Amino acid sequence: MSETVSETTEATGTPYAARVALRWSDMDAYAHINNVQFLRLLEDARVIAFRDWFDGGGAGDKSLLDEGVLVSRHEIEYRRPLGFRHEPVEIQMWVSRVGGAGFDVAYIVTDPDGVEAPGGRNIYAVAETELALYDFADASPRRMRPEERASLQLHVGDPAPFRRRRR
Repeated sequence: MSETVSETTEATGTPYAARVALRWSDMDAYAHINNVQFLRLLEDARVIAFRDWFDGGGAGDKSLLDEGVLVSRHEIEYRRPLGFRHEPVEIQMWVSRVGGAGFDVAYIVTDPDGVEAPGGRNIYAVAETELALYDFADASPRRMRPEERASLQLHVGDPAPFRRRRR
C-alpha cells in the first residue's frame, strides 16, 4: 500500500513546500537518486524556505543564511526509491523544534501536484535536520533573536513522522 502525504502530515497543518529539481548526476548505479543526494535536496529546499522565512523579517539586512546557521544533525528515513525524472520533487517542511540557539526542520520528500501515482502522492523520504545558529563574523555560536524566533513560530508543527524513533 502506498502512503499518501495527507496520511502523514495531518497534525502538522500546512507545511511550506519547495520544489527542487533532480540532477542526472544524482543517480547512482542502481538507477535511482543516491541516498546521499537526498541531503542536497533537503539543503536546496532549506535555502529556498529560509529566504522566504527570514529575509525582510526585521533581522537587519542580513539573512539567516548570510549570518550563519550550521547543520549539527540529520536523521533520514528512506521510504521508496526515487528515479531520475525531469519533474522536480516537492519537499514539504516545517519547524519541529525551537530552542535557545537552534531549531529543527522536518521534511517530507514527495511528488508535486500533477505527478501523483495511483492512490496518492509517493513519499520518498522523511527527514529532520538540527540546525545551530552561528555568527560567521565572530566564528562563534550565538543565541536566537526574538525576531528569528517569531519567524520560526509561524512554521511550527509536529516532529517528523518517522516510522521508528530512537528511544
